[in-house]
Amino acid sequence: MTTFKSMHHIARKRMVIKLGGSTLEGLNESFFENFKKLQESGVELIITHGGGPAINRELEAQKVESYTLNGIRVTNEAAIDIVQTTLIGKVNPDLVHELTSAGITAVGLNGFDGKLMVADYLDKDVYGFVGEVNTVNTSLLEALISANIVPVIACIGANESGQALNINGDTVASEIALAIKADSLLLVTDVSGVRIHDAYQSQATPDLIHQWIEEGHIYGGMIPKVQGALECLNAGIPSVQIVGESLVGTTILDSKRGITLL
Repeated sequence: MTTFKSMHHIARKRMVIKLGGSTLEGLNESFFENFKKLQESGVELIITHGGGPAINRELEAQKVESYTLNGIRVTNEAAIDIVQTTLIGKVNPDLVHELTSAGITAVGLNGFDGKLMVADYLDKDVYGFVGEVNTVNTSLLEALISANIVPVIACIGANESGQALNINGDTVASEIALAIKADSLLLVTDVSGVRIHDAYQSQATPDLIHQWIEEGHIYGGMIPKVQGALECLNAGIPSVQIVGESLVGTTILDSKRGITLL
């Protein structure tokens, strides 16, 4: 019965939190305290992250050109080495350290670890060393979650031959959320959700989002954020939130499901 399913979600919530690269560099102590409060309330956390600004700095320092196409970083052979070493060697351990300092037991992961994310080329001729996720090792994630350890996942996958592949951060978050049957996905940005007529909206539906875009209330950098959220909903995640560092913002719900899980 639906009642029992809903009771299950109330008793045990599972949340994937995606931190964008620009957001990562502006986090403060209170942000990680909010994570701790979530965990103490019984929420099972999985964190995924990018590292765009750090990658851009290193690419520039090494004079490696990079550009985006359709929102995806085109990644040549020189760039994938930089992306891999920056995310796995710098951004990921720094984030794990901050979580640990806040009293959260966390472990850094990437696609190579226990075949966490086996990937294949998205389109090598077009995007280079960019991947799409084929499989997720949910057993590894379940073991960590059961031990009250927060997985912190860098957006690097690996193909069967061991080649590192750069994977879009929103894609990783969505694939991980779907694989572990998360109740919700939080996309942490530098704004506190969707703002309409100078007021942040606590909830929205896909129909409202489309209406606000058509009316010009949602524009600029918020458009790709809400479009990414809608793609996650369409993929089967019950609710997606666009939030600021306080973890408060706009919850986008699929009106067809008609149930709030948060």
